[in-house]
Amino acid sequence: MKERLSAGERLNVFAVGRMFHPNVVHYLGSTGEFDGLWIDVEHAGFTVAEIESAVTAGRVYGLESFARVPPTDYAIVTRCLESGVSGVMAAQIGSAVQAEEFVSWAKFHPRGRRGLNPLGHDGRFGTDPLSDFTARSNRDSFVAIQIETTGAVEEVDDIASIDGVDLLFIGPSDLSQALGVVGDFTHPSCLEAIDRVAAASVEHGKRWGAVTPNPEYAALLIEKGCTLVSAVNDVKLVSAGFAAMRASFADVW
Repeated sequence: MKERLSAGERLNVFAVGRMFHPNVVHYLGSTGEFDGLWIDVEHAGFTVAEIESAVTAGRVYGLESFARVPPTDYAIVTRCLESGVSGVMAAQIGSAVQAEEFVSWAKFHPRGRRGLNPLGHDGRFGTDPLSDFTARSNRDSFVAIQIETTGAVEEVDDIASIDGVDLLFIGPSDLSQALGVVGDFTHPSCLEAIDRVAAASVEHGKRWGAVTPNPEYAALLIEKGCTLVSAVNDVKLVSAGFAAMRASFADVW
C-alpha cells in the first residue's frame, strides 16, 4: 500500500468497525474491487485478536491494512503494529507537535522510540535478527495523520513535512464539525481546508485520502488529487443491502 501510494496509484479501500466479522473482509476481498482495508480501533475498540483476524482475512486476498487509533495511548499504536497491520492512522490530531509524537510511537530508533518486542506478527514471531526487524519496520510501516481539527488544518503544511508521515487523511464529518458546518461537506470552509491538504501534500511529496460519503464528493476529491478513497464500511454495507432488499420486496413486504 505504501509503495503503491508513493508511485501515485489511486487505491480503493474499505473500513471495518461496528459490525466487524472476518467474513465481511472475506466477502469484500473476494469481489476483487479493493486494494486494502482499515480497521476502526478509534470508535469500535477492537481487541488484539480481532485485529489479527481482520489482518489475516485481508491477506488471503492480498489486501494490506492499517488501523485508525486515537493519539492518546502509545501502547495502542504498538499493539496494532504487532498484530500485523501495515500501518497506523492517528485520529483527532491537533498540531504538528502531536503528529510528530505519534510518528515517534510508530517508529523504532533512530527515528522514534517504539518499544522493541519482535514476538508479534510484524517481527515474524522473533525469527528475524533485531536489527533487520527494526530497519524493515521503520522502512515499511505506514503512518497516516487525519486532518479533521482546526489545529490540524492550520498546521497541515508542517504536518505534511514530518519525516515518517506517509498520508494525510480527511475525515469529512469531524472536519465539518470543527469548522462549524456539521454535515455540509462541500461548504466553502471545508473545501478551503481540503485545498490546503492537497497543496501541502504536493509541496512535501506526500499523498492524501479521505472517507467519501457519496459519489459526488468522491469525484470532487479525486479531481483535487485524492489517491486513497474510502467509500465502503461494514455498517453502510448492511444499511444499503437492507434498503435494496426492502425496495425489491416492496410489493410483498
